[in-house]
Amino acid sequence: MPSVELKKVMLPPAACKKMQTWIRSRHLICVGNFFIFETVEYSAVERFSECVASLGGTLISVEPINKVWIGTHRQVILYQAKASLHTPHHGLKQYWIKYGSFYTRFDERC
Repeated sequence: MPSVELKKVMLPPAACKKMQTWIRSRHLICVGNFFIFETVEYSAVERFSECVASLGGTLISVEPINKVWIGTHRQVILYQAKASLHTPHHGLKQYWIKYGSFYTRFDERC
């Protein structure tokens, strides 16, 4: 009998909470109708993708955009994920307006 692997699916309330956490920590910003997520961990990009899919959105692109120094001897890759999320019913954009920022924590202008 073949083994069946069950995939864990993120529920929308949990996805919304996770995205709110990223908004407060300045990893996630809103630009127009798009959400831009920046992180140095690719596993976080995968979790972001799951959150977006759970909320009915679409991941548009994931690109390595820069190298960031961690300490004095180590560089890591900074990933930027762009997603389209047309979900006016849960108020994630209003949450970003109240608690978010126009620049991510990795932006050199800040």
